[in-house]
Amino acid sequence: MPEPVEGSWIVALPKAEVHLHLEGCIDPHLVDEAARRHRVPPFGGSEPGGGPGPVGITNLAQLLSYLDWACALIDRDDELAAIAYATARRAAASGVGHIDVIVNPTHWPNWRRRLDAMVDALDGGFREAETDGYATAVLCLSVKRTQTRSEALSLVDWMLDRRHRRVAALSIDGDETHGSRNERFAEAFARAGRGGLHRCAHAGESSGPDGVREAIDLLGVQRIDHGVRAVEDRALVAELADRSIPLDICPTSNVVLGIVPDLARHPVDDLRRHGVNVSLNTDDPMLYDVDVAGEYDRCAQTFGWSRTELVDIARTSIESCFADDDRRRELLRELDAFAAAPGG
Repeated sequence: MPEPVEGSWIVALPKAEVHLHLEGCIDPHLVDEAARRHRVPPFGGSEPGGGPGPVGITNLAQLLSYLDWACALIDRDDELAAIAYATARRAAASGVGHIDVIVNPTHWPNWRRRLDAMVDALDGGFREAETDGYATAVLCLSVKRTQTRSEALSLVDWMLDRRHRRVAALSIDGDETHGSRNERFAEAFARAGRGGLHRCAHAGESSGPDGVREAIDLLGVQRIDHGVRAVEDRALVAELADRSIPLDICPTSNVVLGIVPDLARHPVDDLRRHGVNVSLNTDDPMLYDVDVAGEYDRCAQTFGWSRTELVDIARTSIESCFADDDRRRELLRELDAFAAAPGG
């Protein structure tokens, strides 16, 4: 039997989080304050400022609708900086040393034409958090699947022209059930890769294993966000394992949105046992009331994972993160030292 895993040990385990949406990291109190300021009714309600608290989200369409509503309320630099700072602080409290934060400008109408100002404001919040000893962070700017080829290329051109120190990767997200839309984005991802940007893509969440194959073959991504439905294609699972293409899995999110019926039937353990590199992440932590340590703990208890197996998952999270080489090596040294220590 595997040794018991204690929550405090999991918090102390050095790790990274590589699948985290800024849109899902807004404190509900901040959303409520912004709604009152703008005299906007609460999501699904009729009175301005309905009060902070969790949102009853049960499917992807509702999630995306809420994100559009909440992000539209944010129109101040100091709000963005506060969101960034709080995101890095919460990550550190869960034992996370680095975060790759996905940001989709289409969710933020007040900033779509002011991307420079948006990234600068976020950078300020993350820099302050790093100074205070919290998690380091990079941004993965994301294309929405309903956007056009030219819009995707424009975003990549901005990224390559600006070369902002905080921006590390091109991403793609949104509802995959609209069908295959990867072809229109292939050129943008190729241009990003030639320009030295990292690439990741949501696939295998609301789409089947074919979405994962397209993300790899058409977009040339280095990581798959979610990817859990790859388990439906054993040849694809073998390919992911052979090519060491990691899956950034968000167990609680998958349960809440109905991708899997419950954690006990989540394919993360099956994928891991077949040699696929997996990491554990929160996706939208403020909406699901989760943190990374909690994801590790729940999965360990559900699947009987040992400390050694959790260290392996933490190693995948660090090796697959988009931090610069020095920071990644530093985190791996911390993980090696932790694993070599008594009880590690």
